[in-house]
Amino acid sequence: MRERIRIDDDGVRRLLESSGTVQVASNGPHGWPHLVPMWFVLDEGLITFTTYATSQKVKNLQRDPRIAVLVESGDVYGQLRGVMIEGEAELIIGDPRQTALAMATSAARRAGQPPPTFNDLPDPLPGAAHKRCVVRIHPLRYRSWDHSKLTG
Repeated sequence: MRERIRIDDDGVRRLLESSGTVQVASNGPHGWPHLVPMWFVLDEGLITFTTYATSQKVKNLQRDPRIAVLVESGDVYGQLRGVMIEGEAELIIGDPRQTALAMATSAARRAGQPPPTFNDLPDPLPGAAHKRCVVRIHPLRYRSWDHSKLTG
């Protein structure tokens, strides 16, 4: 059954490209999952988002870089589609230009505009770029499902 509903690589990429929010799970300090929604972009095929460098998820990922993320869609069982990715988080802390670019790329995506380049960044950089960091997810394993494949 699992193989029957699996989404191929192109389908996974399309699902990620069509979604703006990913559920991010890191390992909390007391053993409980820490789960939060985050806006994201695909940067060189990697799920990438920004967050405050002092956030709980960053503290968790500094201690244990293992991360799981979920993107899903559908309102009824026969429409459910999703991908869960297990991977390792790369933290880019203390690079406000990289952070500003990731922030601008996310804003452009939500506005339906093309992604900016470093040359498009304002001078001075936004203050938030000095307080935030970039998280890039290097996938190790995917699980995907498309329940519409069960009908028909």
